[in-house]
Amino acid sequence: MARRPGVFVRGLSMEEGRKLQRVTRTAKDPVKLRRAIVVLMSGQGQAVRDITSLMQVSEDYVRDVIHAFNERGFAALDPKWSGGRPKTIGDKIRERICLIARTSPADWGITAFSTWSLSKLRDHLLARGTVATISRETLRRILHAGGVSWQSTTTWKASTDPDFIAKMHRVLDLYDHPPGDGRVICVDEFGPLNLMPRKGKAWRLRTRPQRLRATYNRNDGVMHMLAALDLATGHISYRIRPRKRRQEFLSFLKTLRTRWPGEKLYIICDNFSPHRHTDVRTWCAGNQVELVFVPTYSSWLNWIESEFAALRYFALNGTDHRSHTEQNTAIGSYIRWHNARAEPKTGFATDSPIRTWTYYLAKAA
Repeated sequence: MARRPGVFVRGLSMEEGRKLQRVTRTAKDPVKLRRAIVVLMSGQGQAVRDITSLMQVSEDYVRDVIHAFNERGFAALDPKWSGGRPKTIGDKIRERICLIARTSPADWGITAFSTWSLSKLRDHLLARGTVATISRETLRRILHAGGVSWQSTTTWKASTDPDFIAKMHRVLDLYDHPPGDGRVICVDEFGPLNLMPRKGKAWRLRTRPQRLRATYNRNDGVMHMLAALDLATGHISYRIRPRKRRQEFLSFLKTLRTRWPGEKLYIICDNFSPHRHTDVRTWCAGNQVELVFVPTYSSWLNWIESEFAALRYFALNGTDHRSHTEQNTAIGSYIRWHNARAEPKTGFATDSPIRTWTYYLAKAA
């Protein structure tokens, strides 16, 4: 059998050569990139067989690309996508498939499993006659196009507070209109502060993640942080203590009272039992301190929670402190950095639907 004649790209100018090199470095479309490499290799004098071996494509493909470039130039590098063959599964059936995927197998009398896999969903669709034939890949594409994705189950804890709306509006009013006779302080506990490796994120070389130990003990016990966010300045005050009883909470309130003498303090806090202790309430009543409780299971209304999230992300995640002194120092360093850049806190959840609630949404949508 005679050997097929060699095929090479036509002579390339210097400018064409530079343009091909740019395409091979910057092209995001894999088809365009592959075609440009084929043309560039041919322009360098490599035979079709050598290009085939390196690129893992057929000889006919290499020859077609070279002939097309010789005829049409750089326009031959751009893939001309066609619409493909007509859909064999209509839009109505696709909507039906997405609807079934969002149901539970139990809804169809199937008790052997609690969730669909692609294979189980495909078998169910075929058994019901929803489709005559369908592959798992086609099913995956239909679900993706329909906005249906594989997601983890989440939970929702509904508030049982009958005065939810009134309490929420009280807190929001203090945020929106700070009283002229004092200042609003958001107080809460953060912790427990264990000595443990904490997962986090960092800039690293690809495939070289930071490694942390997987095992640890609690021989050194845990600590707890009491913190207060002053909305007028954005500053955070804190204390780290081995326990979080009403004694520690009351002592912290006394410290805040000393810091702002002559001003009434409006303390936003949750319904943790030490916050509601008789000793705490009695002291507050006699020292110009008003405790404003958020509704039950609504800690997200306490503005300090967002500051805790930032503290956890920037000061603790990705660390593996071996002593409480080391960990407490890291927390203190972050809070000093935060306070040096703090600004007054305004505009809490201004675009949130909670602003229009007239009754409490007791379950997740």
